[in-house]
Amino acid sequence: MTHVLLVRLAAPLQSWGAVSRFSRRDTHSRPTKSAVIGLCAAALGRERTDAVDDLAELAFGVRADHPGTPVRDYHSVGAGRYPLRPRDIITDHRRAAAVSASMEAATGGGFGHHELAGWYGAPKKIAADPVSGALVSGELSRTALITERWYLSDAAFLAGLQHEDRGRLEEIAHALEHPKQLLWLGRKSCPPSGTLAAGILPGTLAQAFSAKRLLPGPEEPVPGHRPWAWIQTAPGAPGASPVNDQPVSFDPARRVHTTRWESRTRITIAPTAADWEDIIP
Repeated sequence: MTHVLLVRLAAPLQSWGAVSRFSRRDTHSRPTKSAVIGLCAAALGRERTDAVDDLAELAFGVRADHPGTPVRDYHSVGAGRYPLRPRDIITDHRRAAAVSASMEAATGGGFGHHELAGWYGAPKKIAADPVSGALVSGELSRTALITERWYLSDAAFLAGLQHEDRGRLEEIAHALEHPKQLLWLGRKSCPPSGTLAAGILPGTLAQAFSAKRLLPGPEEPVPGHRPWAWIQTAPGAPGASPVNDQPVSFDPARRVHTTRWESRTRITIAPTAADWEDIIP
């Protein structure tokens, strides 16, 4: 028999990047498997270079109880003025020359009080200086970079991890409520709200999604609302589509994902005793 760990993913903001680049950070319309597996790995205290094969083999599904509203964030990086540090002058003679008129720049408490207009942030285009041979920055002045960042506002999802070993799912559920590392929903600016572990149910992902009541959201669900669910399935199954979202390694030097298959289906929520009390006075 298989069991399913349900994970509640709700917060004011979420962001599930799929093809993000520096200037444009997108978000998927729903949580990705790689993000949820990374969330569990962080809760268990694993480092990015640790293996995640045992977590990646879990079958994954997600139910969109409240899809949320896409929100675009206007974000600027860089430019402006930045105080010089001692190493900025010691390692780059051009910066030293720019402030050499002031004796306080070389001795005493002058460090940290001198600025170069238009210089900001970490050095770029590092190369050996032809005069001194020291490594210096080839770009002293940096203009502001405008980035586009997308979030989902007021969304609530129910993710599911399916496996035969209930003990393994119980370990993950305990870690989600007692994490060894900080957790966030796709981005560090998106901490989760409330509990994450929403119980372990026997059966398949579709059965677990049908048995669990809809998560509360900013608005009450429409009576008879049937949410969409995306459930991992075998390759070639009817209606299945490929998704490049199967995590292999989170190592920053070797981050790898492969293809998994999933199907999209409507889920009918089985009424509970509490539901009948609301319907029948």
